[in-house]
Amino acid sequence: MEPGTLAPLHLGWLDVALRLGAALLLSLALGIERFRRDKPVDFRPFVIIAVASCALIIAVVEFAFRADDASLSVDPAKVISGVLTGIGFLGAGALFREKHIVHGAGSASAIWAGGAIGIACGFGFLWLAALLAVAVVGTLALSRPFTDDYTVSADPDDEKE
Repeated sequence: MEPGTLAPLHLGWLDVALRLGAALLLSLALGIERFRRDKPVDFRPFVIIAVASCALIIAVVEFAFRADDASLSVDPAKVISGVLTGIGFLGAGALFREKHIVHGAGSASAIWAGGAIGIACGFGFLWLAALLAVAVVGTLALSRPFTDDYTVSADPDDEKE
């Protein structure tokens, strides 16, 4: 068996555990906020997306340090782009339309932010992930009074019904 297939070579186990743990806890905060507000997405996807994103970035970092072939190019930006594009499709599933009002945009954007939290944790930028989590949870919580009673329709014909 090739050295390093069962253990990280560049990062230590503690570093990997801290990164994955931070991704889990910070995204859980997003998911719990959405869950407590009875939004269309429960807390599980936030955690799964963030932890998986974090793991992919850790894999890229590890691969970059163990690749022996000089012709191999490791471009983390391509991985980030692919991860966030895929998460965007998942977030689209949280959106739904009722008459002329789109619901779920907060949850959809929080799902995408969960992926960004995972990516930041994967690179070891725990401080950035924490700031992002605080900003997103704060925005969701503080904006609640402005969005809870959003029932105004853009179509005046709806008032005739």
